[in-house]
Amino acid sequence: MATDTTGLLSTWNEFKVLVESVEVDLHKNLKGNKSAGVRTRKGLRLAKKLASDIIKQSMTTADDTAET
Repeated sequence: MATDTTGLLSTWNEFKVLVESVEVDLHKNLKGNKSAGVRTRKGLRLAKKLASDIIKQSMTTADDTAET
């Protein structure tokens, strides 16, 4: 069970770092940097996937704690 919690926290931290980097690229894109716009969209797609992974891991962790 501890491994699931560690994995969830690890994924959450990865998500937070990704959001911070997307924000930087978004600001660059607003100033006219087209490459930053591409990175922003790519980062948002990855954020969507990570959010889905966090939800799945959270549900698994909740199921494991309910069984004990």
